Order: sequence, then C-alpha cells, then structure tokens
Amino acid sequence: MYFYETINYLKPSLFIVRKLITAPKKAFSAMIMRISIIATTISVTAMILASSFVNGFQQVVADKIFSFWGHIRVEHYEPVRSTNAEAALIKKNDSLKQFLLSHANIASVSSFVTHSAVLSANNSIEGIVIKGVSSDYPVSNFQQYIRQGKMPNWSDSGTQNQMLVSAYTANQLKLSVGDELLVYFISKNADVPKVRKMKITGIFNIGIDIFDQSYAIAQLDYLNNVNQLSNDEINGYEITLKNSSMLDETANAIFPVLPVGWNAITLKELSPEIFDWLALQDTNKYIFMGLMLVVAIINMISCLIILLLERTNMIAVLKSFGAADKMIRNIFVLYGSWITGIGIATGSIAGIVLCLIQEQWPFIKLNEEVYYVSTAPVQIKWIQILVIILGTLIISTMILLIPAAVGKKINISKTLQFK
Repeated sequence: MYFYETINYLKPSLFIVRKLITAPKKAFSAMIMRISIIATTISVTAMILASSFVNGFQQVVADKIFSFWGHIRVEHYEPVRSTNAEAALIKKNDSLKQFLLSHANIASVSSFVTHSAVLSANNSIEGIVIKGVSSDYPVSNFQQYIRQGKMPNWSDSGTQNQMLVSAYTANQLKLSVGDELLVYFISKNADVPKVRKMKITGIFNIGIDIFDQSYAIAQLDYLNNVNQLSNDEINGYEITLKNSSMLDETANAIFPVLPVGWNAITLKELSPEIFDWLALQDTNKYIFMGLMLVVAIINMISCLIILLLERTNMIAVLKSFGAADKMIRNIFVLYGSWITGIGIATGSIAGIVLCLIQEQWPFIKLNEEVYYVSTAPVQIKWIQILVIILGTLIISTMILLIPAAVGKKINISKTLQFK
C-alpha cells in the first residue's frame, strides 16, 4: 500500500523528469551531463577493479604460503624461534593423525622435517633449509609452482636422493634439471658435516623470497637416515584445511587434544609480516574507493547545480502553478539519479568485463620480486560489487538533496519578471 502511495505521490515529478530527459539540451548542459556520466563510470569501474584486484592479490599470495607450509603446523612448543629455524624433534603419533583427519575442516595431515644444509656446485655455495616431506604430502597443492622438471619419484631406494630446488637457488649455483650437487648437512651434534650427492629433478618458483631463497625439498626418510634419526622422528605435522577462512577456529579446536608440550600454530602467526601486509591492502582499497566515490559525488553535485540553474524559469513557472518545494526537490533528485544510474550501470559493466578479461587473458603484468605475483590476480566477489553499486547509488542520491535545495531560493516574481 505504501509503495503505491509513493508512486502516486511521485507521478507528477516522474512525468516532468521524463520530459527533461527527452527534451533537446543546450550544448553546454549536454557536455556537463556527459562529463558527469563519464566521471561516475570511471569511478565505479575503478572501485570494482580495485576491489577485485585486492581480493585476488590477497588470495593468491595466501595460497602460495599455504601451498608450501599448509594452513596449520603442529610442532613442539617453543616460545622463541625464528620462522626458518629447525623445530625441536617430536615422535610420530598415528592416532593423533587419524583424529585430526576426522575433523570436518581438515583436508590433509603430513609429517615433515627440516635440516640446515649447504649446497655446493660449480664452485659456488648456498645456505639452505631442506624440508623433508613424506608420502602423504599433498603434492597437488605444490605442483603448480614447479617451473621445470617434475616432483621427485621416491618410490625406491635408488631415487631417494632426488630433490627440488628453487629457481633462485638454481640460478645462484648455475644448476638445471638433471644436475647433481653436493649437500653438506649441518648438525648440532656433529663437528663435521655429512656430505651427500643429490640430484635435481625439478625447479620451483613460489614468488615469495622467504621461501624461494631459503628452502629446498627432499624426502623425509632420506634426510633422517643421513642425519642418523629414526623414521618416526619428525619436526611436526603440516595441516591443510578445506576452508581457510576457519583457520583460527580449527587451530583452537585441535589444540586441546595435542600432547603436552605440543602447539598448533597457524601460518598467520608464523609469518605475521606477510599477512599483516596483506590485511593492510584492505585499508588501501577502502581509501581508494572512498576517493573515487568523492570524485563521483562532486561531479554529480556540480552537474545538478548547473542543470538546476539552467532550469530556473521552469522552476519559477512550476511554483507559480502551486508546485511545492518538495516536488521541485524530487524532480531534480530523480533527474540526478537518472544521470548517476547511467554512469553506475556503464561503470559496472566496464569493471566486470575488464576483470573477466584480466582473469582469462592477463594483460596487467607485475614485478614478481616486489608483488609476489607476475600478473595482477582477480577475484570477483559479487556481494562486494553489489555493495559498490547500491552504495554509490544510495549515497549519491542522498547527496543530491543538497543542490536540489537550491530550488527553494528561487524567487518566482523576479525570475518571471526578468524573463
């Protein structure tokens, strides 16, 4: 009932707005309208692109970290230890592993070890941490970052010395797939490093310096044998989740069931500098979107004031026939909303199309050493786009009440007398 009453109330205003839309316009006012529509289009397009690019950037960088280390690491509790330092050894716990796998949000649980080593080849050396992975390591998560070669085949004893190195390490040591190198394993319990010859079967590039410059990958059992450790000794378990948005909740849920002295630590806690930086991108996104919205609003206000002043005679005639100030206000708010709506619709289509093009055929390239990605990633969240569209329309319409109030100041007798 209220809806029909509102429509009936606005009928005279809607009729006049339709006439204003279809009526011939002076060159100056037509140019002002075009400028306003273009400004709104650019603003909405920029907001959609900024939102989608930041979403994609945060997702891709987080996925790179999670692909290498999982979402949660279960290891011995150590209050003071750097991210790359070797964790204390713990014993495998198969019953705990099965219990963790029964959790609804846990996709995989795999054991790992880390050993410090020095790689030597072609008269060059490079310090590295070798991560040893077991047969239950989720290879599919890491496969996408292998740039040359393939994952090692550790099915028999003759291939257990195979390993993966990063593109950075391969470049430093002038290595390629199929080459052999000497690995000096450094141990706290031995004065002389143990030396083994290992073979490179693949070269990976994650795009994050902390991983590319610090890690290589080999087989867990092989590393334990070299360092004279039993096969049930590990540094911890890495857990991959089905839903990463429930990271903290899952870590808190599994912590109470862990043995005394063990800890469940999320990758956000292990690499706070990266995740804090990613979270900061949201602030930058909102500031940029706010500036774009301000630009669109200022253009709309300027456009409506000019169009309103151009129609002072029409306003005076309407007032002389008894039109109330509310009716005059409604006319120009609806008129301005129509102009804004064209800009928002055009900007939305342009923004979505550009995002889809970038997603399918990336044309925006980035420096991977600086941004962790080689092309601008895109993640379209339709809820965010809907909020941008509706938010821009609602805020612009509310702001249009300000210039529409200028109509109240028009003096009927002076305007018509001047005419």
